[in-house]
Amino acid sequence: MYCYFLRTVLFFIVVLITSFNANAQSKDDSLAHELIKKHILLNSMKQTVPGFRIQLFFGGQRERAYEVRTDFLREFADSKYNSYVIYQQPNFKVRIGDCRTRLDAMKLLKEVQPFFGSAFIVKDEVKLSY
Repeated sequence: MYCYFLRTVLFFIVVLITSFNANAQSKDDSLAHELIKKHILLNSMKQTVPGFRIQLFFGGQRERAYEVRTDFLREFADSKYNSYVIYQQPNFKVRIGDCRTRLDAMKLLKEVQPFFGSAFIVKDEVKLSY
């Protein structure tokens, strides 16, 4: 998330520099080009994008979180969906999927809801799929 914020800030700095210095000298142009190069470099290093996942569990019991993840892997063994156990003090979360759109997340939710009735959609940073 910090990388995304930094990228956005750098982009707006470049826009401001170029808009206020329309008649800038070549020295100012080189600074703008340098900032654009840094922006491109940050984009190429980022491996995630804003998206959605399905949250299956939320609570303070680590063992229970791993049980839920194991249950998911057992029920959906042939599934292409990734599963994640995330610890955000003091809670554990079990999330699945790397959905780019809410519609994709809704399809996944419909698929898992018969097995995990309390599952719901959450916004998250998801892995890029190539």
